[in-house]
Amino acid sequence: MSAPPMAHRSGYVALAGRPNVGKSTLLNRYLGQLVAAVSPRPQTTRRIQLGILTTDEGQVIFVDTPGLHLPRHRLGEAMNLAAQQAIDDADLVLAIFDGSEPPTDEDRIVAERLSTVDEVKSRLAAVNKVDLVPAEARAENSLAFRSLLPAWEFWEISATRGDGCQALLERIVGLLPEGPAYFPEDQITDVYERDLAADLIRAAAMRRLHHEVPHSLAVRVDAYEERGERGARITATIFVERDSQKGIVIGRGGEMLKAIGSDARREIEAMSGRSVYLELNVRVLPGWRSDPRALAELGFRPAGRGMTGARRPEAGGSE
Repeated sequence: MSAPPMAHRSGYVALAGRPNVGKSTLLNRYLGQLVAAVSPRPQTTRRIQLGILTTDEGQVIFVDTPGLHLPRHRLGEAMNLAAQQAIDDADLVLAIFDGSEPPTDEDRIVAERLSTVDEVKSRLAAVNKVDLVPAEARAENSLAFRSLLPAWEFWEISATRGDGCQALLERIVGLLPEGPAYFPEDQITDVYERDLAADLIRAAAMRRLHHEVPHSLAVRVDAYEERGERGARITATIFVERDSQKGIVIGRGGEMLKAIGSDARREIEAMSGRSVYLELNVRVLPGWRSDPRALAELGFRPAGRGMTGARRPEAGGSE
């Protein structure tokens, strides 16, 4: 007698944690390609983004959230609210911590917020970056993180190297509810290429620039022109808050802006699979992170359910 077919599972998995713990790196690993911008600077992720992984066993819709943090402006408040709403809407919450160091005050804030997650939800936690510390420190740090969320199921992984990631994924799929696929099997994200290009430009700038400028950066794609066999032409504006920051972004003789553009172009070409001509401009928009009108101009809508990206489409269709 043959075994009955396995039930198809599907659901939303919110990736939660403080900034720069490896949420986007883990998402890119599971999808096998770059769909979420990554840089060594915190708060590279500012918007909710879906990463859709379809397998024979099910469909996992990862919700990559902005890092939970203490906000200093309206943008930070909107980012925190969007992350919290994604957590509330998810079928499963995956908390991610940086295991290369002991828990920080921000980790404790994250754990305090996550401790209120409904017990009906599946709750997992991953201690990431365990490949960066000796075994003794790894064990001590992991134990400290487990004490923050004692009722959660913990895993140790390295999103960069892949340690433990496949086993964690199998556990995630097994905990999702039975259900249909919500997206076509060839769709991997809900974000358009022009939005991905903006994120990749910003991440390239964050990698190149010093500590003062990165969090004051925003990028808007002004034109995304398809040119057939010649690829695509992209015109984008990098926004900063002060004239002094504009000079830093441009650099002496325009060298910094050229380097940012070169880095970003390579990543956009790798993402899109075609050649790209990229033109970058720099504009000062004073105090944009605390200005509702400026935030709207740059595409940051007031936080609400539509901002989370976790609204479910009809099964088998796209939005």
